[in-house]
Amino acid sequence: MKQINYFIELTRLKKPIGFMLLFWPCLWGLTIAFDFSKDIQIFIKYLLLFFLGSVLMRSAGCIINDVFDKDYDNKVERTKSRPIASGSISVKLALLYSIILCLIAFFVLIQFNLFTILLALGSMPLAFTYPLMKRFTYWPQLFLGITFNYGLILGWTSINSQIDALPVIFYIGAIFWTLGYDTIYGYQDIKDDEIIGVKSTSIKFKKNPKIFISGCFLIFILCLLYIGYKMTFSSIYFFGIVIISLHLLIYQIKFLNINDQFSCLSKFKSNNLIGFLVFINILIGKIIL
Repeated sequence: MKQINYFIELTRLKKPIGFMLLFWPCLWGLTIAFDFSKDIQIFIKYLLLFFLGSVLMRSAGCIINDVFDKDYDNKVERTKSRPIASGSISVKLALLYSIILCLIAFFVLIQFNLFTILLALGSMPLAFTYPLMKRFTYWPQLFLGITFNYGLILGWTSINSQIDALPVIFYIGAIFWTLGYDTIYGYQDIKDDEIIGVKSTSIKFKKNPKIFISGCFLIFILCLLYIGYKMTFSSIYFFGIVIISLHLLIYQIKFLNINDQFSCLSKFKSNNLIGFLVFINILIGKIIL
């Protein structure tokens, strides 16, 4: 039971916010691509596959992250009790877990078309090198955004077997969404990060965080508007964007206190709601014309 608990802690399964933020873009891409006049069972099947893949790959990614960061994590108050950093799980065992998770994820992946499989395999270097970025650049959150939202493209190609401009623009918007919310997340550890010498957008923009995060969220909102316009969504969709914008720009930014860990964490977690609202908004926009 102790090893099971360590595994759950290692893969952050008790913290679903991580795999949900990976899953939402997959669902967005799938939803904008799917023709709901056809068999809905296909949509549900792909939804479940993307959800399972998100859980598996996020879990594997957490392990790789902790392996790379073990010498940093034990110097940060919030992360020093993680299984690898604390010595509860060895690096070899952790890597074995990661390999098993990736193999299961591969069996999920091969349920899709060949183009989607190849695109997904092409993203693996991004997924497993992201943890290193904080050592070399102040923009690790940008690399996280590129990696975390890649599923939006895969959701689209799982239906269409080709890439168009529409999902690419949506993908770019989602990258900025991640860049904003992960900058908020980074303020929890900014003092420790500055001491140990790792980099982040939280550190780079610590003097004017709200201006930077607002810019990121505004780009995301503009991309949502563009998607609605190009797909001729119903007016209800654009009303939904107003609600999403109010949450992003007022709750997450206006009431953000970067010196309060609880404030940063609660604002970060609220992006799970944003993911859900964007999905429902796209669904309504497509169905109610």
